[in-house]
Amino acid sequence: MPRPDLHTRIAQARAQRIDAGRQRVRRTVARRDGVRCEVLDRDGKSRWLVNFCSNDYLGLSQHFAVVNALQEAASRHGAGGTASHLVCGHHALHEALERELADWIGAPRALLFGSGYTANLGVLQALLGEDDVCVQDRLNHASLIDAARLSGCRMRRYPHLDAEGALRQLRTVPEGAAMLVTDGVFSMDGDVAPLRELSLVARTQRALLYVDDAHGIGVLGPDGRGSVADAKLSSGNTGVLQLATLGKALGGYGAAVLGAQDVIEHLAETARPYIYTTSLPPAQAAASLAAVKLARTEHWRRDKLQTGIAHFRRLATRHGLELLPSDTPIQPLLCGSDVRAVAMAQALETQGYWVAAIRPPTVPEGRARLRVALSALHTTADIEGLVEALARANDEVRGVDISGDASAPAHRGIAEHTEHDGARN
Repeated sequence: MPRPDLHTRIAQARAQRIDAGRQRVRRTVARRDGVRCEVLDRDGKSRWLVNFCSNDYLGLSQHFAVVNALQEAASRHGAGGTASHLVCGHHALHEALERELADWIGAPRALLFGSGYTANLGVLQALLGEDDVCVQDRLNHASLIDAARLSGCRMRRYPHLDAEGALRQLRTVPEGAAMLVTDGVFSMDGDVAPLRELSLVARTQRALLYVDDAHGIGVLGPDGRGSVADAKLSSGNTGVLQLATLGKALGGYGAAVLGAQDVIEHLAETARPYIYTTSLPPAQAAASLAAVKLARTEHWRRDKLQTGIAHFRRLATRHGLELLPSDTPIQPLLCGSDVRAVAMAQALETQGYWVAAIRPPTVPEGRARLRVALSALHTTADIEGLVEALARANDEVRGVDISGDASAPAHRGIAEHTEHDGARN
């Protein structure tokens, strides 16, 4: 049998995505001004949209103190980290950021990574082997699924948010080391993992609980310490390991893993994505350090965010819009079919609002949605305008085919958030 030609395979795969209405297209942002973005079309024309798909939950990505810290550090220390942390790339600003994060979250140690994705790959690769087991929520982020597969361990999945299901899966593999792994806040549904129940399951089964808190840090818990603190747990506990992302509520880039001293030291010496990657630019660490200090002290940002979330949900309910249950900034509006979700996203854009249409495989079949992401920078008028636009869009697409055949050419090419791609199976 002849070897398959990769270019042919690529062309066939792309044609299948186009026929299914699942082609992913990047959008180019020319400028940002708070929650408003100047977005370029394929023909180079631009328009300003109110952005409701950003993860900048606290509005810190453009804060003058964060930007000033970045600029000042870059002028002094240059543009790059120049080497991995274990060679000569660990800067005093990296050390200061790790210490600040550990103090904020209440953990003995923090370890910086280039991204949350690489952090998850590093953690599972360094802690698990082929004789071990990783038990995960079925809707976990794609990076956690990939990390378990690459570690070579046995992986088991439990029904979403089902702590008893997690217990049953752990019991099926009684030998070897074990990790119980979950998102803190699920980025496509906006709901929160039952961490107290999962912590109890992990303790009874002698498993390490690892919480990817990318969407909880800065938003939930006392002083914004995340979903672990919100559940009255601590990543200082030897049984809990926590991921904090710097690129969402903190507005920057990178991530940190927080936990017990021995675990963090082991990761620093054995996690391949840490050992063999150039460190974050010191200037980026300075910007994140400034953002952490603001997130810790400016409680009004979380208060304003929560007020906006409650207002959005009240108005959406009043207009008969079907939201998933969520008290976080992630507010998914179920559409059902791919074509309906894409048509609604297009209708919103014509009204001046940017909301991502989320389709399979990012979410399960038949569960396409609009993912509304709220920020502390959104005004009451922004939120009220969005809900009115959603209601109009809902009326406009009422007659659109909802069978799931999303092949209508008029609705192709809408940008899609791809954070969970491949995570659900």
